[in-house]
Amino acid sequence: MQPRHIVRAASMLGAGALMGAGAVTSAAAVFARKVLTPEPPADKSVIRTFNDLTITLDVNDETVAPGRYGLFVGGYDTHARIGDVLAVEGEEVTRELLGVDFGELDAGPARVNGSYFVGPPADSLGIDLHEVVYRSPVGEMPAWRMDVPDSTRWAVLVHGRGALRSECLRALPTLQRCGINALIISYRNDPGVPSGADGLYNLGLTEWQDVEAAMRYVLDAGAADIQLFGWSMGGATVLQTVDRSPLAEHVSRIVLDAPVINWRHVLAFHAGLNKMPGVVSRIGLDLMRGPLHRNLIGLAEPLDVTRADWVTRAEELTKPTLLIHSVDDDFVPFEPSQDLADARPDLVRLETFEVARHCREWNVDSERWEKVVRNFCAPASAH
Repeated sequence: MQPRHIVRAASMLGAGALMGAGAVTSAAAVFARKVLTPEPPADKSVIRTFNDLTITLDVNDETVAPGRYGLFVGGYDTHARIGDVLAVEGEEVTRELLGVDFGELDAGPARVNGSYFVGPPADSLGIDLHEVVYRSPVGEMPAWRMDVPDSTRWAVLVHGRGALRSECLRALPTLQRCGINALIISYRNDPGVPSGADGLYNLGLTEWQDVEAAMRYVLDAGAADIQLFGWSMGGATVLQTVDRSPLAEHVSRIVLDAPVINWRHVLAFHAGLNKMPGVVSRIGLDLMRGPLHRNLIGLAEPLDVTRADWVTRAEELTKPTLLIHSVDDDFVPFEPSQDLADARPDLVRLETFEVARHCREWNVDSERWEKVVRNFCAPASAH
């Protein structure tokens, strides 16, 4: 969230006396549109050299982070898996190269990400996935399905803003061991799927309808119990689903990884990262739900982000909830997760990680992540 025109507008706002209310509103509209506009993630790293066992990249916060990660090259043309840091020398870091799932590595721009597994066929995962389609209010949506024999327990998994379905694959081995079938879904505005009415992210406030449609799919497949998983904005979407869908009566529990608990807090955080005054994010959120939502931002309908403030709405929660969140999350601040856990200790269990960047708790400590999820999701006899 650092486009030059936003930063430039922020610098002008800092001058204060040189700008009026119109300029503040204009900057707020630009900021809001940026938050809501789907766009491909940027390549922030560079591959220098590689061989069959190791890969050397430029040094940055992502390339030196501990753990196991995915590496995309050429957009989504090539995917590799990288492991432990072996050496850091000057501006270069060398890590284990654990495998190339598809495509061909080459020196040049690359993108480190949390999607260690990709698929299907997800050979590195060792689990059979089937490509299926479910029908949402905006059209047919592709999904990956994992079947567990003789089980009527299901999980529906929802990725985050700007991520792909592969973000959710890390949960499948744990769910399989728990005897839980899984459906990893797409939702509106994902690459290659139907868009919403405005082609913009709606922060979970309309995307929940796609999750509801996926729940209907698994109910038709024989589900007697549904668990919902959500990463980042997927967490916000899951919370809207259990709040607004009549099918929520079939949901027994929810698992949220680095979730957006309060959009106002998240956007104020990003305004700060861009050196923008807090009033810009506040006005941006007001514009999203106000009468100018269409003219200034392009929204088909207003977004009432107060519905996504679950710290304020904590007493309305009804489902046992596992929150997994790193105190070092660099994109969705940790504090609202802590506040929600403090407000509802009867329903909410918070597992706090450290070091991990956004949605990368599994990458830093997969053994702990899997144990925490297994203990929360599995029947007592499976513990």
